[in-house]
Amino acid sequence: MSARLQGVFAPVLTPMEDRLAPATGKWIAFCKQLLADGCTGLAPFGTTSEANSLGLEERMEMLDALVAAGVPAAQLMPGTGMCAFPDTVKLAAQAARLGCGGVLLLTPFYYKGVSDDGVFRAVAEVIERVGDARLRVYIYNIPPIAVVGYSLAVIERLLAAYPGVVVGMKDSSGDWSYQQSVLEGFPGFDVFSGSERFLLANLRRGGVGTISAMANVIPAKIRFLYDNYLAENADQLQEQLDRYRAATRDYAAIAALKQIMAERSGAPSWLNLRPPLVPLSAEAARELLARYAAA
Repeated sequence: MSARLQGVFAPVLTPMEDRLAPATGKWIAFCKQLLADGCTGLAPFGTTSEANSLGLEERMEMLDALVAAGVPAAQLMPGTGMCAFPDTVKLAAQAARLGCGGVLLLTPFYYKGVSDDGVFRAVAEVIERVGDARLRVYIYNIPPIAVVGYSLAVIERLLAAYPGVVVGMKDSSGDWSYQQSVLEGFPGFDVFSGSERFLLANLRRGGVGTISAMANVIPAKIRFLYDNYLAENADQLQEQLDRYRAATRDYAAIAALKQIMAERSGAPSWLNLRPPLVPLSAEAARELLARYAAA
C-alpha cells in the first residue's frame, strides 16, 4: 500500500445530467481540476456527493471510470457505506482491488438506537468479508445526519481488532470536544476534520487534514492553510476560511455549492440535484452569491 492519506480532500460534488444520471465525464474533469487546484486527494461518494442518492452500480462504474481516466487510486478515499450490507462489501472490495488509499465507511445509518456491539460488527463484518490486505478503513462519524455515531469505545475496539486496517476517521460531528478526545485518546490514528472550520485546531493537535465540502469551491485556500499551519498568521488564514463557511451556512449545503459552481462555470446543469434535494430559490441564490462574493 502507498503512504497513509493526509491533507485536503474534497467530498466531490456529483454533476447530474438533465435526466439526473451522473455526468461522469464532467465529474472526472472536475475531479482532475480539484487535484490541480490544491486538493491532495478526493473523497468521492461522500455526503456532499449525494452519495446516498447513487446506486451501487453507479458508484462502481464511476469509480472504475475515474481510475481508468488516470486519477491515481492512491489519492482516493471513496465513500463505501451503504444501507444494504452486501453493497458496502462490494464497493469496499472494489476500492481495495483498485488500490484506493482508503475507504470512508459511514456508520450503519438507517436503524437508530443500535448498540456499540452493532456498530462494531458492522465494520468488522465488512473487513472480514472483503478479506483484502490492501483495505484501509477510515470511519465516517456524522451523527448530525446519520444519528448513529462511532463512540470512543467502538474506536478503541476497532483499533485493537484491526490494527493497520482501521487507520483513521473523518469526524463531521461538529463537536470539537469529541474530536479532541479522539486525537488525545488514540495517538497515531489519522483524524480528518469534517469541516475546514476545525482544520487549524486539528493539525495543531496531531490531526492529518480535512475532508471538507468547501474544498469543492476553495481548495487552494484550504490547502494554503494546511501547508502553512505553523506560520505566524495561521489564525488569520483560518479566519479567512471561516468567512467562506459563514457565507454559505444558512443554505442547504449541496444546493449552495452547486449554485456556486453553476455561477462560476456558466453551466446551469450544475443546478441539477436528485430528489428529494432541490435547488435554491432564485431569491436565496442571489443572497448566497452576494454573501459568497463578499467573503
